[in-house]
Amino acid sequence: MRAVIAEDSVLLRVGLIKVLEMGGFQVAAEAGDAEGLLAAVAEHRPELALIDIRMPPGFTDEGVRAAMEIRRRWPGTPVVLLSQYVEERYAADLLSVNTSGVGYLLKQRVADVADFVAAVRRVADGGTALDPQVVAQLLLRRDSDPLARLTPREREVLGLTAEGRSNAGIAQALAVSESAVAKHINNIFAKLDLPVVDADHRRVLAVLRFLGASRA
Repeated sequence: MRAVIAEDSVLLRVGLIKVLEMGGFQVAAEAGDAEGLLAAVAEHRPELALIDIRMPPGFTDEGVRAAMEIRRRWPGTPVVLLSQYVEERYAADLLSVNTSGVGYLLKQRVADVADFVAAVRRVADGGTALDPQVVAQLLLRRDSDPLARLTPREREVLGLTAEGRSNAGIAQALAVSESAVAKHINNIFAKLDLPVVDADHRRVLAVLRFLGASRA
């Protein structure tokens, strides 16, 4: 699976290349700015673009704008945004278009190689991967009804669902059975007046729409 990396820090870029290669990816190209990223994607048409949010020349939202341009020119290209801090509006900009094949992770997650590679691969496979801190802030921001209808355990399951985890992944994280997770998810969607669907990325899309990510 071919990937393109855009990161202005040479040291971090080298580290990302090593991590992706350990995870079975082939890094087809690397770039230090948005212009180089777009050129690399045009040339290699990768199965994944890993993009730093702040890049030259302005170090503001160049990565986000480049990611949205990639999705416009080459629809369906999976993109993962990397950020030093939680910046909800940047995540919302990309998620408001389409949550299939989209990730938003903090750079500190790279240190946990197994989890990072799993999240990136989930995005490459068309799923969604949101950093737990991003999900936590979205949940806190929407602490009024109908979230008030949920039990503490259902809120935990909702947060893990929004991260992009499968039922099996949620069960493992909470040390419960998959059938218990399925029951919680059914309860959540019923309480939030959201349709129950099978595909994980569509389930995440419904959750994110409820949380108002597209209006952040």
